[in-house]
Amino acid sequence: QVQLVESGGGLVQPGGSLRLSCAASGSISSIYAMGWYRQAPGKQRELVAASISGGRTNYADSVKGRFTISRDNAKSTVYLHMNSLKPEDTAVYFCNVATLGGHAYWGQGTQVTVSS
Repeated sequence: QVQLVESGGGLVQPGGSLRLSCAASGSISSIYAMGWYRQAPGKQRELVAASISGGRTNYADSVKGRFTISRDNAKSTVYLHMNSLKPEDTAVYFCNVATLGGHAYWGQGTQVTVSS
């Protein structure tokens, strides 16, 4: 089992920045990938960014060049640095962890609202 605690969401003006954090605990040695998804009202949950063991990262096209995912393995924490935020980035952001055993775990979600 892996437990996830997210923090860092909030209200920000267009063009602003936020940093999301997700701390993992439990069976952290089994973690293969850590990432972030988001779900806007009326839309499907979508991948935003992922960090895979070994250093590979993936980003949604809509956030490339604006968002950066980073991972502190010593703290079992993944971060999402979000810059140049747009109103269309407004969503609930969920931390996700995938394990070597094929299990997926989700955080409780944190609201990000981009509005003037």
